[in-house]
Amino acid sequence: MTSMAQLQLMRLVSPSLPVGGFAYSQGLEYAIENGWVNNPQQLKSWISGCLEAGLACLDIPMLAALYQACKAQDFAKFESLNLELIASRETLELELEDVQMGNALRTLLSQLDEAITAPLSQESMSWTSMFALAGVHWQVALDELADGYLWTWLENQLAVAGKTLPLGQTACQKLLSELLPLLPPARESGLALPFDQISGSLPALSLASALHETQYCRLFRS
Repeated sequence: MTSMAQLQLMRLVSPSLPVGGFAYSQGLEYAIENGWVNNPQQLKSWISGCLEAGLACLDIPMLAALYQACKAQDFAKFESLNLELIASRETLELELEDVQMGNALRTLLSQLDEAITAPLSQESMSWTSMFALAGVHWQVALDELADGYLWTWLENQLAVAGKTLPLGQTACQKLLSELLPLLPPARESGLALPFDQISGSLPALSLASALHETQYCRLFRS
């Protein structure tokens, strides 16, 4: 990967990217509020479970499929995959988060260069789809793009915990040190997963996300 592609990846995973990613908790706020997660070890278990049974089984292999379709300029397939991915979100909250962030990134990319998003015809775009499109446009290698995708998700989850558990900054960094080694295996297994084996269902996360929609007091969007 060229140094410019690496810089573009850093731009894509930056917390300052105006897509609203840090406005959502993906059910973690409810899990903490309800006492399912109330200490660093339980948080580690929650995050690692979502990573290994969720992102590695669905998001990363779909990111790879979207990346390859975009690279081949097969936008009919790209948009078909986009619809499948949106349909895979198990709650309305998770779907709205995915589409809101995806459409925000689409708007940003089109404002930077209209040609980037010109082939797209669908109204709703998944965050993962637009992340793949940006990666192809900026010539980011798929392995590195997948690492960046996992990093942004992990950083968001720890930011949620820091505000709601609460978890201090040093404790967050210690937990980050324990969780980072899990990212490369998740990326490798996700990229190696055959397309006909892609799936993902996290009942506890789905329940937490659904119940978060009616949580009386919350910091994060629903």
